[in-house]
Amino acid sequence: MALNTGDLVALAVFAFAWMIFEIAVDHSRLRHRSLSGLMTHRRREWMLVLAEREMRMVDTAILTGLQQGAAYFGTVAILATGGCFAAMGATEQALQIFEDLPVVSPVSRSLFELKLVGLTLIFVYAFFKFGWSYRLFNYCSILIGAVQQPKEADAETRRAQAMRAGEINILAGKHFTAGQRGLFMALAYLGWFVGPVMLVASTLAVITVLVRRQFFSRARKALLEE
Repeated sequence: MALNTGDLVALAVFAFAWMIFEIAVDHSRLRHRSLSGLMTHRRREWMLVLAEREMRMVDTAILTGLQQGAAYFGTVAILATGGCFAAMGATEQALQIFEDLPVVSPVSRSLFELKLVGLTLIFVYAFFKFGWSYRLFNYCSILIGAVQQPKEADAETRRAQAMRAGEINILAGKHFTAGQRGLFMALAYLGWFVGPVMLVASTLAVITVLVRRQFFSRARKALLEE
């Protein structure tokens, strides 16, 4: 089951690329310029508009849609986790299929199972992120319900209540994004089943796509247009 140098280097590249991207998008100064960061400002604007609105059915409908998205991807993550466990129970058949593929390097059963364990952990991580995101959106809906009507409280009080809900909404969105990122990185991780070189290549390809979407996409450009 010992990993060779190529495997260790490829795994280091995978983990390092994921960590650096997450730091840049979520914790560095660049977070304010990313697509996710721009959407954070729009979420706050949404809450300020909500504070001045008497009829809030549209807000609850939007929140329901966000919750359904988290629930859907959470289901995807848990099904993928189940698929990994099923693959562990059919290792011999899976290895036979991989041996018939000319692009796949020969691998021992123990190493193959180790790779499956890593993939399972990524899906479990994504599931927890989506599950917590769903719960936070639920909390946000409760806080929105607590925002008083314009006739019941002054503007400053309503905005403070709305911004409290907005911060929970932003946190839920961050966990949802982290869960999606986990699914994308799981796709990159699949390259390791072919070999360490493919893991590096697939990792760089996925990171390139994620960087483009966060900083160079049409969606980001649309948010910058006033």
